[in-house]
Amino acid sequence: MNYRVILNVLGTVIKFLGISLLVPLLVAFYYNEQESIRIFLVSSIFAILTGLVLEYTCKSEFDLLHRESFVIVAMGWFSAAVFGAVPFLLSGIPPIDSLFESMAGFTTTGSTILMDIESHSRSLLFWRSMTQWLGGMGIIVLVIAILPRLAVAGRQMFNSEAPGPIKDKLKPRLKDTAQILWGVYVTFTVLEIILLKYAGMSLYDAVVHSFSTMATGGFSPNNESIAGFGSVLIEAIIIVFMLVAGANFTLMYKTLRIDVKSIFKDKEFQGYLSIILLATLVISFELWNWGETLFDSVRYAIFQVVAVMTTTGFASTDFNLWPDSTKMILLLLMFVGGSAGSTGGAMKVIRVLLLVKFGLREIQKSIHPKIVKPIRIGENVIPDEVMQAVLSFFVLYLLVFVLSSFILSVLGLDMITSISASATTLGNVGPGLNLIGPMANFSAIPFIGKIVLILNMWIGRLEVLTVLILFVPSFWKK
Repeated sequence: MNYRVILNVLGTVIKFLGISLLVPLLVAFYYNEQESIRIFLVSSIFAILTGLVLEYTCKSEFDLLHRESFVIVAMGWFSAAVFGAVPFLLSGIPPIDSLFESMAGFTTTGSTILMDIESHSRSLLFWRSMTQWLGGMGIIVLVIAILPRLAVAGRQMFNSEAPGPIKDKLKPRLKDTAQILWGVYVTFTVLEIILLKYAGMSLYDAVVHSFSTMATGGFSPNNESIAGFGSVLIEAIIIVFMLVAGANFTLMYKTLRIDVKSIFKDKEFQGYLSIILLATLVISFELWNWGETLFDSVRYAIFQVVAVMTTTGFASTDFNLWPDSTKMILLLLMFVGGSAGSTGGAMKVIRVLLLVKFGLREIQKSIHPKIVKPIRIGENVIPDEVMQAVLSFFVLYLLVFVLSSFILSVLGLDMITSISASATTLGNVGPGLNLIGPMANFSAIPFIGKIVLILNMWIGRLEVLTVLILFVPSFWKK
């Protein structure tokens, strides 16, 4: 294990984070928030100096092996959360709560620990949403896009961070692929800012909500999230961009630049929209039957289905008050998530489709033992090694979910809170049910429970294996 190259790259990530902290510093200057100016100046200098020390004291031949890539990606994200927590810590938030909020940001989970969000400075809340935007497309992917030296040896890092069982490569050079993905990401973010500003948001609100939407994060500077605006137009704009953010960005690029029909031919995208449509219809009917008007039933249903399915986690109403049947559907959607190659979390639609196809094939094989039927997605035959990876991911994902739910229940939380807290953090969704509903927060979770949920967010964002492999003793042996 080449620890020098690991520390060198981590230094680069931390230095980049320190430079990023200069952006909320400018926001603090703009709003004349004197205390925040000091907080972000100290935080930025601390991160930049730490990064420079690691870079220059750990110079090494830049030859990344398989194991080093896993360590760099996993520890790169954890380091980002640690250094990103410094502004929260200096603002008076307890250490574990600061790390929770920062990890919820970078992993685009959006589960908040803050009890009164609006009492905090604009610059701190700007940084809170910016952490999600940086984590949305991927910190390592961004560093690869900027630094040529990582683009040469960063393929394994890219694969360890990118969501989904099948990795798309747009260009032969990894740096070009990373730059294209970030280009699409930035373009949609700017477009949403313009439309939200036109819909009546202030420029500040438009920027922070666009950061959270495109990252499928869900942080809002308002205690009532999107419900605080009470605008159908704003909700409609955010629904469209949540749908975009939950779709495969590679597919979006191909649709915009190569073949406009690509998006309609893609089987995962078809499944993605079908699940959203079906869930919206069922929940709309349930809400209408519950007493809501037909318009409000559809309005609330489509927003919350898209917000949960894409793992954005915004709230246009308090769905914690809805009938149990609708909350069960939302809980199931927390496990599905967005498309592979999106900023969404959870298991991803493509894996769910493959698992369903695998199950149906096994039923047929039990009837006709000699049948030979490969699993296909469209015209593509799925290799056995990919299917094996999907099954392994599914088993590990469920094991982490069950274990974390059990620990939370042992700590005294009720069953619904324990299950939804585990599902929403592991799936990087945001709000849960009961004690951690959309108009509540995670402050009541016990100390040990917060540590468990921080690990859940970290594990879920990096597709389980990238983090869990660090806890295998043989991984560290020569």
